Amino acid sequence: MTDAPPTTGLHHVTNICTDMDETVAFYEDVLGWHTVKRTQNYDDPGTPHYYFSPTPTGEPGTNVTYFEYPNSQGAPGPGASHHFAFGVEDEETLREWQEHLRERDIRVSEVKDRTYFKSIYFSDPDGLVFELATGGPGFGRDEEEPGSEEIDPFERGYGN
Repeated sequence: MTDAPPTTGLHHVTNICTDMDETVAFYEDVLGWHTVKRTQNYDDPGTPHYYFSPTPTGEPGTNVTYFEYPNSQGAPGPGASHHFAFGVEDEETLREWQEHLRERDIRVSEVKDRTYFKSIYFSDPDGLVFELATGGPGFGRDEEEPGSEEIDPFERGYGN
């Protein structure tokens, strides 16, 4: 490890959407989250900047924010996020989410076994990929000290 100053963890994630009303509906009506702040992008005044959180007060570490840029389209690749994941308590909760999303006509994957956790995938109205993931069994599943060796999941038969 380096002598870098400490961090407290992930504070928030900011994304771009093309229609803030659709994004608000997705977070509030589909995910059941709260809109905890509506402001402007400090670096681009006039551009809406909304903050969403699963908690009513939006504590640091719980927020996903969006800038609205209508008629824009991103491309996957270097410099872009592939997906981001929210945690859920257990596989039962994961399956409840799967059913909840399907009832709202959201395309959602089957439960995937990722060796260290189980998860499902779905997308927001602009195609941003979300993952819901369980906490366990955890990264210590196949080595004494997590990160101490390179694991080939296919060689070990973990593929899913």
